[in-house]
Amino acid sequence: MSGVVQPGYAPPTGPDQPAAPRRRRWLLVVVVAWAVLLAALTWVSVRDDPPTVREQRSLDQAGPVVDRAVGELVAAAGPTAVMFPPQVDRGCRVTPFTDGARLLRHVDVFVAEGAERELLERVADRLPGGWRAGVRASADGPLLRADAGEFVAVEGTAEENGRVRLTADTGCRPYGAGYRVPPGAPGTEGEALAGALQALGGPAASAVERVTAPCPGGAATAHSVRAVAGPAAQSPAAALRPLAGGAPLLDTPQAYAYRAGAATVVADLTGDPPVLTASTGCPA
Repeated sequence: MSGVVQPGYAPPTGPDQPAAPRRRRWLLVVVVAWAVLLAALTWVSVRDDPPTVREQRSLDQAGPVVDRAVGELVAAAGPTAVMFPPQVDRGCRVTPFTDGARLLRHVDVFVAEGAERELLERVADRLPGGWRAGVRASADGPLLRADAGEFVAVEGTAEENGRVRLTADTGCRPYGAGYRVPPGAPGTEGEALAGALQALGGPAASAVERVTAPCPGGAATAHSVRAVAGPAAQSPAAALRPLAGGAPLLDTPQAYAYRAGAATVVADLTGDPPVLTASTGCPA
């Protein structure tokens, strides 16, 4: 017989041709079952396993890590470190369908002009070894980078001459129960701030912001209280000099700092009126 197929000839359907639709149905069943299995495993993992990515850790879980990081930064930076109130920014996106929040805590350190990189390197050397802290050059000046764990990033930059900013940042993550300010009983920093405010012509009862952070080891707590000074009849440095006893920790156009008992008072002179901060830091 000739094997040539004549034009217009349609070969007969073989007995096993209907098997193709059955195979497609089985493939669909397998794909659906696999998807259900993956979803179940994901649910069990989220419920029972420890978090492995930032998006699984809520802000209330990351908050204590940030607070401890700030305590480490204060201890490493020295007496002219001042803490700022925590900043919670809501409205970022964890996923295209989930809103999140970001927690940042700042520590400013005042130094002599030109000593910014030296301070950053000293802080990097004093931070825990597991943070892998280091300072490198960047287009904007020296930059400190470290990893405080639990996906909390630490960064240090020279904001301007004589001022270094250290930041602990959670990045965007679920809000959860929100951020809770760490507790801590006030020390002598309130009295030191009141004395400085009076020296600059402001009332001792001026609006005050209080910030705390646990010191390394958890045996002590760092405190900062800050307030805007009133108008002074003389320069802030001259008004505060008698309180410093003639031995300031820092006397620059940007800041004036001195010891007041167990507290350190820092006058930020970059604004008008100046901002006063009194702090009791962490033991060396």
